[in-house]
Amino acid sequence: MSYLIEYTDPQWRDLDMRALRVDEAYLYLKSDYASRTYLYTLSDECYTCPYSKVKVLPATTSLDVEPLKLQTAVGLSFKIYANDQGRYAYENVSALCALRRSDLQEFGVYNLTLLANGSCNFAVDKPGVPINYAFLSVFVLLAVVLVLLKVGHSAWKYYRYDEANAVADSIGDAAAKATQRKRLRSLDAFRGLAIVLMIFVNSGGGGYSWIEHAVWNGLHLADIVFPSFLWIMGVCIPLSVKAQLARGSSKTHICLRIVWRACKLFAIGLCLNSVNGPQLEQLRLMGVLQRFGIAYLIVGVLHTLCSRREHLIPQRAWQRAIYDVCLFSGELAVLLALIAAYLGLTFGLRVPGCPLGYLGPGGKHMNGAYPQCIGGAAGYVDMQVLGQAHIYQHPTARRCLLSVVQVLLGAFAGVTLLVHTTWQARLKRWLLFAALLGLLGGALSGFSQEKGIIPVNKNLWSISFVFLTVALALALLSLVYYVVDVRQLWSGYPFTECGMNAIILYVGHTVMHKMLPWHWRIGAMNTHFELLLESVWNTLLWVAIALYLDAHEFYYSV
Repeated sequence: MSYLIEYTDPQWRDLDMRALRVDEAYLYLKSDYASRTYLYTLSDECYTCPYSKVKVLPATTSLDVEPLKLQTAVGLSFKIYANDQGRYAYENVSALCALRRSDLQEFGVYNLTLLANGSCNFAVDKPGVPINYAFLSVFVLLAVVLVLLKVGHSAWKYYRYDEANAVADSIGDAAAKATQRKRLRSLDAFRGLAIVLMIFVNSGGGGYSWIEHAVWNGLHLADIVFPSFLWIMGVCIPLSVKAQLARGSSKTHICLRIVWRACKLFAIGLCLNSVNGPQLEQLRLMGVLQRFGIAYLIVGVLHTLCSRREHLIPQRAWQRAIYDVCLFSGELAVLLALIAAYLGLTFGLRVPGCPLGYLGPGGKHMNGAYPQCIGGAAGYVDMQVLGQAHIYQHPTARRCLLSVVQVLLGAFAGVTLLVHTTWQARLKRWLLFAALLGLLGGALSGFSQEKGIIPVNKNLWSISFVFLTVALALALLSLVYYVVDVRQLWSGYPFTECGMNAIILYVGHTVMHKMLPWHWRIGAMNTHFELLLESVWNTLLWVAIALYLDAHEFYYSV
């Protein structure tokens, strides 16, 4: 069925088209040039990298009998040189011909011909297939299934209709609504949306490049999920602390509970890192839940110590306008200190073999000038603190300083929620704050992917990344809050139910990542439709589990 969605002829000339994977195409090469030449390519993802040698073209050849396989997810640049440039070719060397193609399509066949005069000709031999129809197809299929389930559920309720039960249900609904007024369902809905997106992304996201994490600089859908989850944890901290203080709990008792919860988060994360075997010498110490635990510990204890058991809201309008900032002044001082420490380390720490303030991925970046300098100061600090054997074995240096900043910014949004009691004031503050952080993040990144002072980079958890993801989270929470809690146009279903058992969903989908019925493989799995169907199926199963737990009123939090 997948080839009905992303259809391609099974054979083209002598090529097996179904041997291609997602986002792949064939390229035939031909040379009419009088001497041997050399083909080099460069992906758009590799900023300021040199071209890499791909193939030697003999003199005056017909179409290559073994075409190249190309990646089509991002644009590709081609250069053909008269002389061998070695493994890499740099910009200061002139080429016979150069061209860039950003319109390559999955399952396409293309011809690249070097003419006798040294110019290049690029032609489409077989058009590729559009890959976004898979999204529409899965959406329609999912909508049909949900409608059928809704109709079936309504029919069952009609068949089982009992007046006494109907009265009881109405009483139960009224009680539930009364309870919901005390609890902001939008917070659970936001958290649930984040965990559902996290499961979808971790399931592959259909193999779409714009869903997967950005290779280095940039912001894709997958890059937004984890920081949003961190941020919403911060939003809930002031609400939790205030409730415990109102019940008469001492600050010492609250801090001890925070420490215990942080230890449990760290321990669970450590166990999840050993899911493929507990080899202690190479056990990855840091991970998602570990960073949650550390950030929660710091922000939770800090906010508890800075909180006032009772406070009076000022009467003057200008004092009320800045009262949440005044209440947050202690945390704000720490937040600014953390940002200053981050900037000092990033631009002031001298790293062996790296220029001061380097923020690149090393390797071929900047024409391979600093091949071992992965992440600059961030990568160096990770290496010194954790060691090579205990960090994630890919060039993705992590920073905990700004994870704490992410949670602190969430805590400030939570303080705003407590101080400002009208929905208009809350939305005005959140959206103003979102606009301010968005402008700051955009200015730091130069409103571009690569050319700013501090590019948006999840791997380094850059300050521009923090500002932009918090701005997006504030805007999204504002929308969800308005729709769910203010206008009550939507209950938050099913995301609210997912958000109330987020830790179960996260741990469950991590442990059972490769198991039936959550994951499956049929054949080559080389179309976006198949991969998307599997990702959606896995995500929906965990949504169904969350709904089942909610129906049985089972909720668990660390």
